[in-house]
Amino acid sequence: MPPASFVTIRLEPLGEVFKLERGAALRDILFQHGVEFPCGGRGRCMRCRVRVLRGELPSTPEEEQILGPRDIAEGWRLACRSSAYADVTLDIAQWEAPILADETAFAFTPRSGLGIAVDLGTTTLVAQLLDLETGHVLGVGTALNPQAAHGSDVMSRVHMAVAEGGLARLTALIREGIGALIRGFPQAPLEEKPVCEVVLVGNTVMHHLFCGIDPEPLSHYPFDPACDGLQSFQAQELGWEIPGDPLVQFLPCLGGFVGSDILAGILAAGLLGSEAPAGLLDLGTNGEIVFGDRAGLLCASTAAGPAFEGGRISMGMRASTGAITEVSLEDGNLRCHVLGNVTARGICGSGLVDAVAAGLQSGMIASSGRFTGGAKEWPLAGGVKLLQRDVRELQLAKGAIAAGIRILLRQSGTKEAPGKVYLAGAFGNYVSHASARRVGLLDFPPEAVAPAGNTALLGAKLALFRTEPEERHFDELRRKVRHVRLAADPAFEDTYVDSMRFPEGY
Repeated sequence: MPPASFVTIRLEPLGEVFKLERGAALRDILFQHGVEFPCGGRGRCMRCRVRVLRGELPSTPEEEQILGPRDIAEGWRLACRSSAYADVTLDIAQWEAPILADETAFAFTPRSGLGIAVDLGTTTLVAQLLDLETGHVLGVGTALNPQAAHGSDVMSRVHMAVAEGGLARLTALIREGIGALIRGFPQAPLEEKPVCEVVLVGNTVMHHLFCGIDPEPLSHYPFDPACDGLQSFQAQELGWEIPGDPLVQFLPCLGGFVGSDILAGILAAGLLGSEAPAGLLDLGTNGEIVFGDRAGLLCASTAAGPAFEGGRISMGMRASTGAITEVSLEDGNLRCHVLGNVTARGICGSGLVDAVAAGLQSGMIASSGRFTGGAKEWPLAGGVKLLQRDVRELQLAKGAIAAGIRILLRQSGTKEAPGKVYLAGAFGNYVSHASARRVGLLDFPPEAVAPAGNTALLGAKLALFRTEPEERHFDELRRKVRHVRLAADPAFEDTYVDSMRFPEGY
């Protein structure tokens, strides 16, 4: 009897079951359920690992070489390299993770109708439906950015758009992804009031890919955007069936890889209203930095790499079930907090920073980043361990951010330390400020550092209430912000190398 043409795939702990054609690649279907493919499915990053609980999913020679015999024996596979030939149950618990929205109260001048604010992130999408008369959030939609199936970082997307002729594909993917979020909003408010407009913010690459702008200039030095201004569409142009066919506007970028998400963050943090020096940091794969006051701001971006999100870490994962999110020393003993109160299965960005800080405190890690006593690894909890190369990845990431901060503060010419430094995004929301200071990531007094949540989304909502055309172009704000190319600073390389070391004297 010939084998069935379809196999059954079960995903735990979601409890979802679906049929897949025998021999079909798992990549596309698993991405829809949160599994990430940071390197675009090239088998380089190991972030798309899933575990076989029951059934069969044969390993390939390439997987065996990348993962090693122990992981293969424990059932781990690379989703980007796997095809389904038999019924199988897969554990994808590590991909359960909340997406940061925003419920911050803010001052506004009421206007009639509804508005939609969208934070278009490299990894995630968040959209909120607002009543513009009351400021109330009437609907929220979150999802993974569908482009992430083609790589987790912006340069992977640029490469696909330019070298592989994929601009049209990436543009269609993101427009449909956001359209799906909008279609998921409650229908009652949309029937009672018209949607006046939609405001989107995102980094420079997301700006180009959503708007269908060729990102080729962003693929090489000096990384200037092809077009950084306000982009306007009608909803129907984008394939969005919204009553009234409202205006859709993608806010302008600030230069280089500093996009409208940072412009929105400046609005949300009120930096241009600050009399004392203040700062805004968005710490991700591409870290954005802003410092200044009401007289003017300096901004820059730096390629920190994915370590803050658990990327390129041997047992790295997102902040989800099974992740070590906190590490501390208590009476000389290591204590690890695992999300979900289960056996540790990996470590996320905040846990990595904590672990290295604890290692420095205990003497396990030297200021150079080397393990002491000839150790090759450091066990943390439940089989999760830190390798020497993991510490090096954190040094590279924190060194890039710390160097950018030092250069911007020096170029600003101010002798006064920032009175407040706002941390935007999920990592900034959860990282221990004490640990971040101990590893040299944030050299500011603890009382000066404040988590600010999703400032991009909050800023997009604030922009919905700027009704004058000249206000929406943000010409005045952009005149007060100067973009700094860090690599062009004569002291950049020396500052970067120096910033990689961990501080001594604690």
